[in-house]
Amino acid sequence: MLTVTPLLFLEEIGADMLTQSTAGRSLSLVGGSNQLTVWQRWVRQPQNIWLRRALFQVHLWSGIAVGLYILLISVTGSVLVYRNELYRAATPQPIISKGSGPRLTDDQLTEAATRLYPGYRVVNLSRSLNLDQAVDIWLRRGDEIKRRLFDPRIASDLGESVPTGIRLVSSLLNLHDNLLAGETGRKVNGVGALAVLALTATGLVIWWPGIKTWRRSLTLHRGVGWKRLTWHLHSMIGFWSLGFILVFALSGAYLGIPEPFQDLADRLEPPTAANAGARIGDQVIYWLAYLHFGRINGIGIPCSGPGLCDQTTKAIWAVFGLAPAAMFVTGAIMWWNRVLRPRRQAPPPPARSRAAGAS
Repeated sequence: MLTVTPLLFLEEIGADMLTQSTAGRSLSLVGGSNQLTVWQRWVRQPQNIWLRRALFQVHLWSGIAVGLYILLISVTGSVLVYRNELYRAATPQPIISKGSGPRLTDDQLTEAATRLYPGYRVVNLSRSLNLDQAVDIWLRRGDEIKRRLFDPRIASDLGESVPTGIRLVSSLLNLHDNLLAGETGRKVNGVGALAVLALTATGLVIWWPGIKTWRRSLTLHRGVGWKRLTWHLHSMIGFWSLGFILVFALSGAYLGIPEPFQDLADRLEPPTAANAGARIGDQVIYWLAYLHFGRINGIGIPCSGPGLCDQTTKAIWAVFGLAPAAMFVTGAIMWWNRVLRPRRQAPPPPARSRAAGAS
């Protein structure tokens, strides 16, 4: 969560946004802070605490470092909330044979398939309950597998048995779960989720602007300019989506690297025959995994079946799933304004004259 405090942001956009009275109040608070305890300074005006400034730098640069990864996982995760709906939309109507002859036997279909694909052997042949529906035949040659549909009466090749839409949704799921890299990608996702947890923790610390102004970080404000509006948007999204981001990150870490979580549960409550299936740690892990998806067996968690409740739950998960992406985008804009833009606008250093160089 890339969060920037009001004072740091005002420093970024320049002293011209501060009135003399505001600047005077800031100086008086800083001057009196030497007589306050660290906790009092934190509660009243945390911007002057060095640890907070250090955490801000860690948060800023680590957020930029893993930002594109967060953007990818956030967007694909929100889309995959509707995975079942996407699969249904990508599934075409079944192909029904229009031939009038007798249905071919499995051996006849196998012979026809191997004749059309020399060098391949049939490894699977499945018929639907409707025997006039196209037959799904899998053919293998080495490591290559073809899945084709054949007419059950004339054995003509009707095309791929897995539609392009289904393959795209499956690839999107593989990208989100495994980064298209199998078990290694899943472990990388686990580490990435831990990085999101660290960003969330540092962002929460940085978010606190002081006891007098913390409510301003909960909403957007008009007439503040686009730079400051970006900060307000970043801060507001971070606060209201904090619970969801924590759940997504914790559950993502578990799904990517489950062993440490299971080991911790075993240490806290060693498994025995008496507590099998009833341990608190197992229940926590169970719900942690389901909360990541927001659904059980394709239905929203608090719902009993398809309908308004189910669609509402999925919409909430999809919207809050985009929160990390929004945090990265707004954080990257602030990083540009704070770091890159001043460097690009800075005048080049004066060129040395040849005479000066010679001397």
